[in-house]
Amino acid sequence: MKYVWTAACFGLLAAAGCQIRQPYHPPAAPVPAAYKEPPPAAFQESKEWQSANPADGFSRGHWWEVFGDPVLNTLEEKAVTANQNVKSAAARFQQARAFVRESRASKYPAVAVAPSIVNERFSRNRPLASASGKTTFGDFRLPVDAAWEPDLWGRVRMLVDSSVGNAQAEAADVESVRLSVTAELALDYFDLRSYDLERSIVDNAVKTYERALELTRNRYEGGLANRLDLEEAETQLEATRAQAIDITAQRAKLEHAIAVLAGQTPEEFSLAEQTTIPTPPAIPAGVPSALLQRRPDIAGIERRVAAANAQIGYARTAFYPRVLLTAALGLEGTSMANWMNWPSAFWAVGAAALQPLFDAGRRRAVVDENSAGYDALVADYRQTVLTAFQQVEDNMASLRVLEAEATRQHAAVEAAKRSEALSMNRYRGGLVTYLEVAILQAIRLQNERTAIGIERRRMESSVLLIKALGGGWDAKSLPTERELVAGRQRP
Repeated sequence: MKYVWTAACFGLLAAAGCQIRQPYHPPAAPVPAAYKEPPPAAFQESKEWQSANPADGFSRGHWWEVFGDPVLNTLEEKAVTANQNVKSAAARFQQARAFVRESRASKYPAVAVAPSIVNERFSRNRPLASASGKTTFGDFRLPVDAAWEPDLWGRVRMLVDSSVGNAQAEAADVESVRLSVTAELALDYFDLRSYDLERSIVDNAVKTYERALELTRNRYEGGLANRLDLEEAETQLEATRAQAIDITAQRAKLEHAIAVLAGQTPEEFSLAEQTTIPTPPAIPAGVPSALLQRRPDIAGIERRVAAANAQIGYARTAFYPRVLLTAALGLEGTSMANWMNWPSAFWAVGAAALQPLFDAGRRRAVVDENSAGYDALVADYRQTVLTAFQQVEDNMASLRVLEAEATRQHAAVEAAKRSEALSMNRYRGGLVTYLEVAILQAIRLQNERTAIGIERRRMESSVLLIKALGGGWDAKSLPTERELVAGRQRP
């Protein structure tokens, strides 16, 4: 018997050395040597634009601090901890982490104890009744059962690899959701601040038009202006007041959106008006190859590719036999008196194997199914990489173009102010009608609002560029298998 078990152990060790491992290499993706779009003119003097780490410009995980706005910083901190989408993603990560522990448990034997006490009375008239006539029996059992399936072909190892890959992907998803939520909050916040500034300009225009209306009314009563001038001045004033109301409505929607992103209800949240917008910060783009490690969505899909690769190997192990080792040890007696005696001891040791011989192609179909899923994820990964490069290029182009547009628009605003002042002097001197003044005032107001709109788009492009670059995140921060099992890291 001893030699039989020795041979069995050597056989298991030899089989374990023949594990089927599914080799994995991250899929290749098209990566340009450099970005196509040049940086904005304001950043071109910096030699670090192309070579700097994109995280150099802002704190790791707190990218919004680069804008230097304390109110925004406070709101972002609330969003990171209180936003429900972030909490949902974190809960899914914890679920994936628990599955890692569950799959790793298959590496070890399962041990169970199932004590039982049964008293039975059999019928005297049953077939083959005992000759002694005894009909009452007791069965007192205290068994300890153990079962273990050796991981001969790496089936459990590949299941663990798949669960680890999926858990890491969920961790990256948490970062993706955080980045999306904080970026959306920043976009809404800067839009709201631009509406504050726009409302301030419109309110100043209303005051100017009120004075113009008073001047026109005095001139009309003095016979120096006609009724048409008065109506034009009043029309312009009321139309501008309507614009101010519309801006207020737009601001209210943004305030409500910010409240929800920060995990609050709109009725308990408000933001005081602030008529300043920060200057777009310099944001180094880094080298394109670094983007694959900086974007949590790219890291997440790559980890899912790795998990799918492990699933292929897991499916292939179905072609090989499964071995189950079992053992039992315990005590069994007919009464409390003899239950714990040494003669009541029993034990059993055994092994079983299962080798499917025919399944009408089911196992091959499962392998093909997992292989097709892997190919689909590889295509998704490459598309995600391409989209990431597009987003970086788009926002770099926007920043560059909007910087030049802002310069031109500023010149247009100044020219409109001069034209309005000259026209008002001409009107006071009776050289022109109020129609000319109204037209030039409307042109000035429109140019000022356009200038604010350009600044708003510049801030939006800055936020979107930071988001496209990953917000300072790095794939090295993904939890390892040991950290997933130990629970030392929470996204």
